[in-house]
Amino acid sequence: MKKAGKPTNPIPAYKLNGNLFVPLYQRARRSVVSIKNESQDTSEPDYSPWEQKKPARVGIGTGFVIHRNGTILTNSHVVKNSEKVTVTLYNGMQKTGRVIWRDQDDDIALIKIGASKALVPLPLGSSRTSKVGEMVLCIGNPLGFENSITTGVISGKNRLFKFADSDQTFQDNIQIDCSINPGSSGGPLMNLNGQVIGITTFSVKDRQGLGFAIGIDGVKKKILKHIKNTSAT
Repeated sequence: MKKAGKPTNPIPAYKLNGNLFVPLYQRARRSVVSIKNESQDTSEPDYSPWEQKKPARVGIGTGFVIHRNGTILTNSHVVKNSEKVTVTLYNGMQKTGRVIWRDQDDDIALIKIGASKALVPLPLGSSRTSKVGEMVLCIGNPLGFENSITTGVISGKNRLFKFADSDQTFQDNIQIDCSINPGSSGGPLMNLNGQVIGITTFSVKDRQGLGFAIGIDGVKKKILKHIKNTSAT
């Protein structure tokens, strides 16, 4: 039996499909930020003036830069009842953020921080042209682990979702099987061209591989309008 010969032209490891997410992540991670929201407990607003004020609640989430002027896109629920917002950039630099706009119906919000050369905006793509079965990646801060990447595919489109304890209905959701955990909300859902096609929003508790992102096309006009207004001021 003849010995198998060595391959004549081996393919470099970095060109294999197994590494196709590496360059995408390296570019996108500079645009993704960690958000810490300190908010006051509003469940019992009528506390007595002589009682000690309850300590602020601290929540974590994700956002991403969409304009060099310091505009960051995230979910509205990430900055709900915010009293203090701290934004941490990819290089560890911390900045105080200011919520300049919230749309609770679409669950999106814009945060403004000071302009910096370190800010690299992510390009907004189209969710309508995305296809079921298409490979995607998410970058977020699950449980506070900053700049974590998860990958998967689009499992479905135009999903309608309604929470049992709320009258709010979310439409035009992209269903994905990427892992989504607390802290991931507000992060970018990206295609293989490095474009944002959705905003990672929530997953179904105790259900693996069942996450949802807001399609970017459904909210893009609102976002661009407020960016324009912010830039003009």
